[in-house]
Amino acid sequence: MGAELEAYSVVAYNTAHASENKIHDDAVAQRFGFAGGLVPGVDVYAYMAHLPVARWGRDFLQHGSLEARFLKPVYDGETATVTATEADGGLAIEVKSRGELCATGHAAMPHTPAPALDAFEEVAAVAERVPADEVSLSIGRRLGIKPLAITAEWAARYIEDVRERDPLYLREGLSHAGQLPRLLNWALTHNVVLGPWIHVASKTDHFAAARIGDELTVRAKVTANYEKKGHRFVDLDGLVLANATTPVARIAHTAIYRPRGVA
Repeated sequence: MGAELEAYSVVAYNTAHASENKIHDDAVAQRFGFAGGLVPGVDVYAYMAHLPVARWGRDFLQHGSLEARFLKPVYDGETATVTATEADGGLAIEVKSRGELCATGHAAMPHTPAPALDAFEEVAAVAERVPADEVSLSIGRRLGIKPLAITAEWAARYIEDVRERDPLYLREGLSHAGQLPRLLNWALTHNVVLGPWIHVASKTDHFAAARIGDELTVRAKVTANYEKKGHRFVDLDGLVLANATTPVARIAHTAIYRPRGVA
């Protein structure tokens, strides 16, 4: 293990209190044994992305990778502390809150080439969603999203919501790195109806920095649907595009779409 970067602390904010996903609601989350509504994993991912950007700057948004796994909840109003140590050619990252290890990850600069666009079929989000199950999320199903226009107002609000303190994004007119895995959540929520569900892991390979003014879309497919310890999991492989032409990132995304005990 090498040198440790200066730690980054955030007072976590639950951006999804009013979400359709009631795992972010205090009362529902408590029925699953949590202390309260979970801060979204994609927002914890955004906290984790701060240190790779601090280490490599804009280059990370164009050539870097970040893998994150969420182990325990981060709660609204609690301090989440992100640390990173040089290891394995990059940064080993941890997030701790309330004295517990909540997330682990690894960031690096692999300069992975973007895949060919025709390797990812373009589809639109469905007009009418059906419940999430082994059929509606069958292996090979293609998923799209309703396009997201990154306006200046949207970008500024996102920066505020994830408590980002690095001026790089707004100074250079860029969309935040944490926005990308959120779009893979959308690949689920724009296509199927979910009960309480939990994002558990993402790995992002960056190819280009998304900019304010871009319209982002996703070409995703279901790569696995399986049961583990009573939970039902789904894995996605998705390509994020800017303006339907520029590959921004490829994301491997895992969620528990039906937690243990939910019919």
